[in-house]
Amino acid sequence: MPIMIRNQVFSCFVFYAVLLVIKMYALAIITGQVRLRKKAFANPEDALRHGGLEYHRVDPDVERCKRAHNNDLENILPFLFLGAIYSLTGPSLSVARIHFLVFFMGRVLHSVAYVLALQAPTRSLAYTVAQIPCVSMAVQILMSVAAYA
Repeated sequence: MPIMIRNQVFSCFVFYAVLLVIKMYALAIITGQVRLRKKAFANPEDALRHGGLEYHRVDPDVERCKRAHNNDLENILPFLFLGAIYSLTGPSLSVARIHFLVFFMGRVLHSVAYVLALQAPTRSLAYTVAQIPCVSMAVQILMSVAAYA
């Protein structure tokens, strides 16, 4: 029996949240592939398995992928909290969908710009655009609960 989520806004949020988690997994896989291609392993046992301790080293391309992944953790986790709570405040479906879509597209562009080292200010613009719906949701959540605080 399929799970039915009757709150359309929450269903929309779940859709984009799952896409973001998949995007984070994809970035983790990309990081691993770059690590293998560049033979730059963080752990000595992995380096030994792939040719020797000389491959227990830091590589700038691997570090770039790791920074992109860390940035996702710093930004997507708060979005998951804000989006879930925001969904329960009764926003319009169309407005909520715009919030979720803008954040998702901003994060995708941010990751692409980070991993491919696209020309500045692409990455910072993508970051800023993705923060706008988060700030909007946070303000709306606070306004919804302010009367009860």
